[in-house]
Amino acid sequence: MLGVIGGTGLYDLPGLDDVETVDVDTPFGAPSAALVRGTLSGLPVVFLARHGHGHRINPSEIPFQANIYAMKQVGVTHLISVNAVGSLREDLPPRTAVVPDQIIDRTVSRPRTFFENGIVAHVGMADPFCSSFRARIVDAARGAQDAVHDGGTYICIEGPQFSTRAESYLFRQWGADIIGMTAMPEARLAREAGLCYGSLAMVTDFDVWHESEDDVTIEIVTRVLAANIETSRNVIRSISDSGLPDCDNGCATAAASSLTTHDDHIAPEVRERLAVILKSRQDAQG
Repeated sequence: MLGVIGGTGLYDLPGLDDVETVDVDTPFGAPSAALVRGTLSGLPVVFLARHGHGHRINPSEIPFQANIYAMKQVGVTHLISVNAVGSLREDLPPRTAVVPDQIIDRTVSRPRTFFENGIVAHVGMADPFCSSFRARIVDAARGAQDAVHDGGTYICIEGPQFSTRAESYLFRQWGADIIGMTAMPEARLAREAGLCYGSLAMVTDFDVWHESEDDVTIEIVTRVLAANIETSRNVIRSISDSGLPDCDNGCATAAASSLTTHDDHIAPEVRERLAVILKSRQDAQG
């Protein structure tokens, strides 16, 4: 099942058949909005508006744990995150679709794991995106428009403010390619939940480093959102048409192989809280 988390401007997914709205409760509270479930080209799809209806949740307030848990709970296996981002490179102008393969996490105040309060797991994050699913997203993006960049590093800042000029220069020196506020801890939690996770990062601006372009403002972002949103929807339709790829990266069993707490020391209430995620461990053990 394909899950879609829509970012700034992408608050719905037209074209779904057999649509139903699903209110999901999780041990981590309610997700950003009700899930919208349907089919697209015969493929089961679940959509979630990351910032809520009407864009009322700022990046630091997003209930990332509830969002990812809810997706896992309803049966999602592959999750595409649509992100509005700024560019840190001259050759990635607004309206470019970037499919990143790395992340630098600069968030500071967000819950970043399911495994705490009585349970510990150290899940590998060397490659934060599922390579099989990422390749499918790249192919779909190239079918939707010409300006597509395969790979790149997404630096995720806390926000909700945009960067200072000094920060923007620093991030360029680090080798970051795009900048946003929502891919972390989403990617971490998706890996812990055993989901094949990929990002479609749509460039809206040049942040504040570019000497000949205006500094980023919400007005600048809004100008290019409509075109980016249409591209995003076309990419999702293309993925649905072609179907979901098999995963050979071990995404589904990432948590199963990373749990360090002994089984006999996991309290019943902890097992209940993480039942949906721990199921992959139980399946792996037979």
